[in-house]
Amino acid sequence: MNGWTGKLLRVDLTAGTSRVEDLPREWLEQYLGGRGLADRVLYEHLDPTVDPLSPENKLIFATGPLTGTPVPCGARYMVVTKGALTGAITTSNSGGHWGPELRFAGYDLLMLEGKAPKPSYLFIYDDHVSIRDAAAFWGKGVGETEDGLREELGIPQLRITGIGPAGENLVRFACIVNDKHRAAGRSGVGAVMGSKNLKAVAVRGTGGLPIADPQAFMKAYWTMRGDMKDHAGRKGLTDLGTAPTIDMTNMFGGLPTRNFLEGQFEEAANLNGNAIKDTRMVANKACFACTIACGRVCRLGEHAEKYLVNMHPRNWRTAGEGPEYEAAWALGADTGVGDLDAVLKANWLCNDLGMDPISMGATLAAAMELYTNGVVTDDDVEMPLTFGSSEALVRMIEATAYREGFGDKLAEGAMRMGNQLGHPEVFMGTKGQEFPAYDPRGFQGMGVAYATCNRGGCHLRAWTPGPESSGQMDPHTTDGKSEWVVHEQNRSTAHDNTGVCLFVGGGGGPLESLVPCTAAATGVDYTIDDFVKIGERTWNLEKLWNLKAGLTRADDDLPKRLLREGHKEGPSKGVTVNLDAMLPVYYRERGWNEEGVPTPEKLTELGLASVG
Repeated sequence: MNGWTGKLLRVDLTAGTSRVEDLPREWLEQYLGGRGLADRVLYEHLDPTVDPLSPENKLIFATGPLTGTPVPCGARYMVVTKGALTGAITTSNSGGHWGPELRFAGYDLLMLEGKAPKPSYLFIYDDHVSIRDAAAFWGKGVGETEDGLREELGIPQLRITGIGPAGENLVRFACIVNDKHRAAGRSGVGAVMGSKNLKAVAVRGTGGLPIADPQAFMKAYWTMRGDMKDHAGRKGLTDLGTAPTIDMTNMFGGLPTRNFLEGQFEEAANLNGNAIKDTRMVANKACFACTIACGRVCRLGEHAEKYLVNMHPRNWRTAGEGPEYEAAWALGADTGVGDLDAVLKANWLCNDLGMDPISMGATLAAAMELYTNGVVTDDDVEMPLTFGSSEALVRMIEATAYREGFGDKLAEGAMRMGNQLGHPEVFMGTKGQEFPAYDPRGFQGMGVAYATCNRGGCHLRAWTPGPESSGQMDPHTTDGKSEWVVHEQNRSTAHDNTGVCLFVGGGGGPLESLVPCTAAATGVDYTIDDFVKIGERTWNLEKLWNLKAGLTRADDDLPKRLLREGHKEGPSKGVTVNLDAMLPVYYRERGWNEEGVPTPEKLTELGLASVG
């Protein structure tokens, strides 16, 4: 089979067995791979009403047809499951080198079922698959686990993905980390992995990827690479990474500050791309086949001894990757911390302990608001949780990963914490997942994008600040926002399915450039219209899954703060999100009824009538 391996590796952790199954050719062609293909497999094999932390939940690792090929940034893999944080379908994306290695081993998908009777790790070497004892690694951080497994197995070019202590302790927003700093970060996929007593998946593959038309593939590849070479977007990402976005969102009053109480951060310049590059960065870092290298390798240098809130060796780290924009915001502006060294250390701790920095920072920011308002008192916490406290930022990350003291409440995420303490209004998110770094009062389109995202609050499905800050759209009106969000959700979903990083889109390699690459790889004569339809089909399948899981129109909502309370000053002063105007338009544009349910006609159009 060209373009795909066509193989699903299915591992039963309870029984300690594995088998290889053929993936239906029809599914491969209808969903491409990656997120869409995994969604289809999950829909077939999982009851959406199960407890996400029960052995019945499935955990799927999925690659796309371009994962592991030379196509620029063809490094991505998806983790698809029922999210521990949200209870919704979750599709979490990671780069690095692990995804290509799974394909080289001969598999498009890996599905984990059941629960190992003791801490274990999975070892895959081509067609050799074994479940091994992980007692020696349980309790260790991501970096130490990866180094230890490399030493134990002694295999060059071994690639490892796994969880840290946060996943073991079922922190609701624990992530799965590969290559020490690349993460499937959102929705608690690491907690699902931890609930299965699985510490890591170590993979080595020695096979190749057959291409249907090598000549056409290389022509499409070189065209795409040439388009990206001198593109300003690619150069910007290489030079400054993603952190310059701080300047843009801050300028428009859309940088959420102190738990979305404000839209601008007075210390934003301390955390932006220039601050990182000029004062702490030592090198770029790239994922497999990447021509961008947006990763930042940073070092604390003379600042290494700051924020040693205790003397555990995990706090001695003086170098690592990041932060990217989202982490710099969540651990910085959202908590009111403007000290770059504290944000760097906090980000590295999140990586090594295995936690999503977005949800970690946002949940701590919610707790800081409760502390400011006297709901959380000094009797509840070991140190003051004041906005701007670098010491609290660093210490509470560790406490959360180990569920120590108040960290046990933080580990449940902002929604559950707020509900438990009687103040649900401090949760800034939807479907149980904390929002990323864009205030919809500064960028109105993000309101409908957040509310309708199938995996909860997310910016990667439809990023409206681009057109809203460039003059293409007024950032404060609802005009055209719903239609644009639907359009982008379909395109970004198709992009996810290919196995290529979304950043190529902003770097001169839009979805259109992936069509000839995929067609040449698979031998299927795809068009851009086919890709958009594949994205729409995938999106609707996820919606059907969520409906079966019990989500309703009421879950397509936003916090009252965003709907009723405008900022008191700044460029977005007085603006609130008019979701009531945008949501009905969104549903109509999708071909759904007024309750947000896909109509029979839409399902028939997408070939989902028998599925729904």
